[in-house]
Amino acid sequence: MAGLGVVIVIGAIIASMSAAMYMYTQYQTNFIETNAGELVTVGPVEYVITFEGTHEGDKDTQPENTFVMIGIAAKYTGDEERTLLSGGQFYIVDEREQKHEAVYGEFSSKDLLLEWLEPNKPVEKTTQFDIPFDEEKSYKIIIRPQKEQSTVDTAVVCITNC
Repeated sequence: MAGLGVVIVIGAIIASMSAAMYMYTQYQTNFIETNAGELVTVGPVEYVITFEGTHEGDKDTQPENTFVMIGIAAKYTGDEERTLLSGGQFYIVDEREQKHEAVYGEFSSKDLLLEWLEPNKPVEKTTQFDIPFDEEKSYKIIIRPQKEQSTVDTAVVCITNC
């Protein structure tokens, strides 16, 4: 009788470990790496990221270092009515793996703050990052999905010196 109890306990341990491993693999981040100008899909949104250059801001918004501007072409391909695109989804990572958030400024009519994407209607926006920029170094953009997009995909797009 004690042997049967040991077999049941060991079976329960193996079953719980199997369930945990399954859940771990289902929710592990899927990194998709690409270069600037190439199409990358994160959940239900297709992106094309381009390096637009650097600038020193305007009279209202001055950077501590240099603004690095990127172009964002996004198209929602999902089934829902619409999904949100925001500047908070984008980060720039330098060679030291330091992550910097996007900075909103009204430098053009295309600056991204919040934008609702409707199915199959592409939009083009820009955003910028305040970083100590060096033309010789490599920089990458990280694109994270919105929570309601319920995907584990995350894109890493190399924009300079790939």
